[in-house]
Amino acid sequence: MAAIDCRNFDAPDETRPFVGGMGRLDLVDTGDGAVGRAVFLPGWKWSEHVQPLAGTDSCRADHTGYVVSGRMKVVMDNGESAEFGPGDYMRVHPGHNAWVVGDEPCVTLDWTGFADYAKPSG
Repeated sequence: MAAIDCRNFDAPDETRPFVGGMGRLDLVDTGDGAVGRAVFLPGWKWSEHVQPLAGTDSCRADHTGYVVSGRMKVVMDNGESAEFGPGDYMRVHPGHNAWVVGDEPCVTLDWTGFADYAKPSG
């Protein structure tokens, strides 16, 4: 096993487009799990652009990540909410909706919640 692993998200192992062409998820398989870079375009909303793929009432992914650019609002099923922007660490448990805030794409990196994200159910 190599002591160094250098990968680039511009050459991912897998890319999953969001419904309506509203962005994509690029995945790199590290051997220890998937790490993802998501690009959410302005107007993207989980309940419109990922829910049809997931088939669940709210997002069931458990996210641990970092916001590279843009802004995203996350609202938990219980009503708790937060807005994340560039430089923010984010930890979001399952059971939420989310959407892009503003006119800039939101780019995030996630090392726990993207392995099955935007993957068609069934």
